[in-house]
Amino acid sequence: MYSGQLVFSQLINHLPLHTFRRCVQRYPSKYPTKTFSHLDQFLCMAFAQLTYRESLRDIETCLRAHQAKLYHLGIRGNIARSTMADANESRDCRIFADSAMSLIQTARKLYASDSFAVELDQTAYALDTTTIDLCLSVFPWAHFRRAKAAVKMHTLLDLRGNIPTFIHISNGKMHEVNVLDILVPEAGSFYIMDRGFTDFARWFTLHQAQAFFIIRAKSNLQFRRVYSRPVDKATGLIYDQTIALTSIKANKGYPQHLRCIKFHDAEHDRDLVFLTNNFELLALTITQLYRCRWQVELFFKWIKQHLRIKRFYGTTENAFKTQIWIAISIYVLVAIVKKRLKIKSSLYTILQILSLTLFEKTPLDQLLNNRELQMHEPENYNQLNLFN
Repeated sequence: MYSGQLVFSQLINHLPLHTFRRCVQRYPSKYPTKTFSHLDQFLCMAFAQLTYRESLRDIETCLRAHQAKLYHLGIRGNIARSTMADANESRDCRIFADSAMSLIQTARKLYASDSFAVELDQTAYALDTTTIDLCLSVFPWAHFRRAKAAVKMHTLLDLRGNIPTFIHISNGKMHEVNVLDILVPEAGSFYIMDRGFTDFARWFTLHQAQAFFIIRAKSNLQFRRVYSRPVDKATGLIYDQTIALTSIKANKGYPQHLRCIKFHDAEHDRDLVFLTNNFELLALTITQLYRCRWQVELFFKWIKQHLRIKRFYGTTENAFKTQIWIAISIYVLVAIVKKRLKIKSSLYTILQILSLTLFEKTPLDQLLNNRELQMHEPENYNQLNLFN
């Protein structure tokens, strides 16, 4: 019988502890660490995310039920609801943000050579924003409207491996297009966005940085045709044109020509119009790239399902952001394990398996690859053979 590490410990082995400790040293705190370290806090919150715990008391009850195994999980501190609550409120959430970004860099290197739905040499990113609704009486710092609280999570997703490369958490009043001012454009890369990111001046900033964008055009876009390219209408393409913007504000913001592609989506029976500053790719490839943007919607869906949105573990802004960054760390850590162990199952399947097996001692690669545990007899044993 396999008598190695617990599944949870095997997963955490892929967390670079030296990097995590450097993040802790970067943001010193007066909150005591001898009885409940930063790593204890991370492990408790990671356990909560992986097993879908609903509250701090729920976390405390479940972990204390496995008191004898906590040392083997890497948890050395005393588990108490009040201790976890104080740590989440007092310890700087940037510790876990920096740790998550370090994991993201590791994951991106692992997935750099992967292909996705479109054959493309350049990096393609999907940019989008999701709103997390909150209760105003419980989260007064997140005031959004007269009787509503909310925060927004702006995410840039690398379509190779669906790894988030940039995440910005803002109050609900920040418009999503403003996140383009925070992003540092990467030359040669594609940024795929929805109509909410319509801003001609900001598009021109991306163009000047030698980055490409693909975005759906609004229905009231004013332009004139400069040149038309031939298209195969059997593929769903209606036209592929070079256009010039005719409205004064649009032309002032983006003074150069754009490429406009109209495509009929037969599946949903609707016409879609795309704008881009790339004139080299095939028109059909542009439409396929935009279709890949839905991966960021699936990422938001995962985050909302696994963050226990209805019951956060803390009500302060710091505790809220701590929970989000640790959840993202777990998402990326599982993606790293999936790549390193060459697991074919989806991230969703892996997370479902882990939620039920954290305290087992099955080898992680066999567990996630759905292989039977190899049983080996020891070479030397003292049991006598009855028939000799």
